[in-house]
Amino acid sequence: MLYWLLYQKLFPYFRPFRIFRYLTFRTAFASMTALLIALIIGPYVIEKLREFQIGQYIREEGPKEHQKKAGTPTMGGVLICIAILLPTLLWADLSNPFVWLVMGSTVAFGAIGFADDYIKVVKRRNLGLTAHAKMGYQILASLAISVSLVAMQTRGIYSTKLSVPFVKRLQPDFAIHALRHIPHFGLLAFLPFVVFTVLVIVFSSNAVNLTDGLDGLAIGCTIIAAGALTVLTYVSGHVVFADYLELQRMPLVGELSIFCGSMVGASIGFLWYNAHPAEVFMGDVGSLALGGAIGTVAVAIKQELLLPFIGGIFVLEALSVILQVGSYKLRKKRIFKMAPLHHHFELLGWSESKVITRFWIGALVFALLALTTLKLR
Repeated sequence: MLYWLLYQKLFPYFRPFRIFRYLTFRTAFASMTALLIALIIGPYVIEKLREFQIGQYIREEGPKEHQKKAGTPTMGGVLICIAILLPTLLWADLSNPFVWLVMGSTVAFGAIGFADDYIKVVKRRNLGLTAHAKMGYQILASLAISVSLVAMQTRGIYSTKLSVPFVKRLQPDFAIHALRHIPHFGLLAFLPFVVFTVLVIVFSSNAVNLTDGLDGLAIGCTIIAAGALTVLTYVSGHVVFADYLELQRMPLVGELSIFCGSMVGASIGFLWYNAHPAEVFMGDVGSLALGGAIGTVAVAIKQELLLPFIGGIFVLEALSVILQVGSYKLRKKRIFKMAPLHHHFELLGWSESKVITRFWIGALVFALLALTTLKLR
């Protein structure tokens, strides 16, 4: 809105407003705006959550030390969503379809998480939506996102080709273009792309959700992942950097750096209240929204294969659960003392603060590795 008002409308009459055309300026201010929103309205949101008795229910099979956290206000992810979406609306170019796509993804996955958290509060237990219902809604949201991307591809503003790290000339296409010219089979041409996109976004959303088990763990890793995505979105949309790094250049995705910058600022602001010992938990409304947003941005900028590095800790947490469940079903034996992975280290005797700090360090190493692959091609 500010971009439209101050640059597109008022710039011809007041030349200093030309600064609002620069993406770096708007990204920085979006991040600061998100931080201020989170810090300012945070106490109000926490107080309202306490007033409505929206407290966390701790699973009985979890570490015993976590039982003391029962009753801590949850659903603080509402604060994160507000602090991401408002600055994006203020500072981004709202004529850009990618901006609306990632905001829609955030709202959709946030709504799924909200429903899950609300059921937990109403029924006063640690189980919300059933696993099938939760997964079904996530798949539907991801399908809507992938169909939107297919529509953008037909307009020539998006590509279904995949960028492969380290190999600059290998760009496999997930669309079977030969089918597009066969009557009644046109839509099937994009089926591989749709399936791949759904898997990426659903996995990303659930990976962040599984990581959200210790004070500040998930949101700290999100700050790092969102920071890496801010850099990637900027260079992907910049003509000089994209050409120099030999990336698929998509001019419109550069505007997503404002959304990613807002995610960084909102996450830092939330960490102020979520740091150990936490005053509020993000709940599924926050973790699913953040995971969905991260996955959608990665798909939009064609860096799906970098996502395991950008969100390395998220991936390890999700894999630990998959391996634990698979091992128990097949062999009746557990690989870890408890899954997700952060609980395994707690049961090894690491303090909660040590687990959080070391996982943050791991997330930073993964993110830096992801950024180094841009030139190692």
